Amino acid sequence: INKKINIKQGVMQELLTGRKRLNGFTGKWKEVRLGDILEVCHGKSQHDIVDNNGKYPILATSGEIGRTDIFIYNKPSVLIGRKGTIDKPQYMDLPFWTIDTLFYTKIHEDHYPKYLYYLFCTIDWLLYNEASGVPSLSARTIEMVEIKIPQYREQTAIANILSDMDAEIEALEQKLSKYKAIKQGMMH
Repeated sequence: INKKINIKQGVMQELLTGRKRLNGFTGKWKEVRLGDILEVCHGKSQHDIVDNNGKYPILATSGEIGRTDIFIYNKPSVLIGRKGTIDKPQYMDLPFWTIDTLFYTKIHEDHYPKYLYYLFCTIDWLLYNEASGVPSLSARTIEMVEIKIPQYREQTAIANILSDMDAEIEALEQKLSKYKAIKQGMMH
């Protein structure tokens, strides 16, 4: 599993920087600020909308913290911490609610959201920390980060490769959990 994770990290560094190109893609990558291709939006308090039987997750920087029947956004989005855990981007492609310590993004239609998620994972967000205590980011700071980005078709191809690698890693982790459970059962 660790070997596969390390291989994926290497592939991300090659493909998301344009150092290595996939077959069939030759177009020049465009230099942009994140704010040119997405809008960073603030989450809101969840206190009035919590419903334990709700259809949609309520998300914080640590992941799901509850459920609701109201969503704040219903399109694919990259989420990133505003306070606390600012260096662990998340990806959602189902309707969700985010609390006020977690930003979500509205991504312009000519950019592939899953590609941007992987790109966010390669950025050292702690370098952009704006606080001396609890790590913090502002929407403006995120939107000012400069990146290089390929055309939509290449974004999609890269994201699909990385998604396949994620699926393989997840399958191995599930297999490991299953083997651990079997071992525990046999030990008893």
